[in-house]
Amino acid sequence: MNSPVVLTAGLIIFTTLAFYIHQMTYWENVRLALESIKSNRLRTLLTALIIAIGLMALVGILTAIDAIKNSMTEAFSSMGANSFTIRNRGTGIRIGGNGKRPKPFRSIRYEDALDFKERLQAPATISISVFATFGSTVKYGLEKTNPNTNIQGIDENGLNTMGFELEQGRNFNLNESLTGSNICIIGSEIATTLFKKESPLDKIISAGNNKLRVVGVLAKKGSSMGPSTDRAVYVPLYKAKLINSNANPSYTITVAVANNDIMDNVIGEATAEFRNIRKVKVNQPNNFEITKSDAVAQTLIENLRYVKWGGWAIGAITLLGASIALMNIMLVSVTERTREIGIRKAIGANPAVIRKQFLIEAIVICLIGGFFGILFGIGIGNLVALLMGGSFIVPWQIIGMGFALCFGVGIVSGFYPAKKAAKLDPIEALRYE
Repeated sequence: MNSPVVLTAGLIIFTTLAFYIHQMTYWENVRLALESIKSNRLRTLLTALIIAIGLMALVGILTAIDAIKNSMTEAFSSMGANSFTIRNRGTGIRIGGNGKRPKPFRSIRYEDALDFKERLQAPATISISVFATFGSTVKYGLEKTNPNTNIQGIDENGLNTMGFELEQGRNFNLNESLTGSNICIIGSEIATTLFKKESPLDKIISAGNNKLRVVGVLAKKGSSMGPSTDRAVYVPLYKAKLINSNANPSYTITVAVANNDIMDNVIGEATAEFRNIRKVKVNQPNNFEITKSDAVAQTLIENLRYVKWGGWAIGAITLLGASIALMNIMLVSVTERTREIGIRKAIGANPAVIRKQFLIEAIVICLIGGFFGILFGIGIGNLVALLMGGSFIVPWQIIGMGFALCFGVGIVSGFYPAKKAAKLDPIEALRYE
């Protein structure tokens, strides 16, 4: 037989055998670790419990934050992922700051909004909206809603730019938007409350002091940040101007682009055009504000990082205490099993084998505590997220990070006791009582 072939075959057999022996040694150490844990159930349980509590706090907070972030992103994406709004400066959501009220600016008039819609030549869909009344009661026959319904005026592009879908009926057309027809589109909650199983289309409802014919019903959208779209009445834009309860309303302009890549260019053109309409001088700042559809979500998500830091701090402090407790238990275990270590060394176990045994034991304790901590953390985190309107998620990245953290704590806590056990003199160990 050719000598290279024999050499290769021998090398493969030797490698396979060495790997098998290594695996046998590894599993033997795991078995010994589990036996030691079984014989010391109470202190192992207490140590694993400390680790579980630390990881539960960390994983729970991170899971809740991720679930809330996903929910917020979905909610704001449904409002129009590639859009921005132009509104009167100082009327947007403000987070943080010095607590001072923003300087009031001139409202965006109906004529300003229509002028902008006609003059902007960018490749975008433009809609105009305004709140006409707040807290109205909507009636049909003997049925009526609670006095918490908003009446909002929109044009023919309003449903599209706001991310709404029709379940029944039709949208407003351009002529109806500009002439203020006595028609409306209602949210799904209003349709269910007033009409039960009857079709709302072409029925006359009373919204506040206005008689309106229903031409459309919106698909159910669910609760999200801001006023509920399921509990709202939408009327043509000019009709909202006629019935508005505010003597000086400010209109909101929404601009939706087909591609997010051109968003900044369209914002630049819109800013320049609206400055001209508002007659803002070159050396003056904008007296209006432009907000991207996801800007509020991003601001809120950025503020969640403080909660995440708090979670890391709680987890780190608890895991530090758990690692100290685990190291103490392992040192006690080394002292109690000194004679056992001496016997193992006497029958051929080298320091590396002893070191591995105690390291694996520390890691197994950590992983047991980590498993239950991660399990309960995911459950608590998702429960908090669901109560806050979020969605259920399985955070695989956090799960992997949690187990890696447990593994690291096990190595750090078990290293010194394992080193101490490996250095014991077999003769002195055998004499230990």
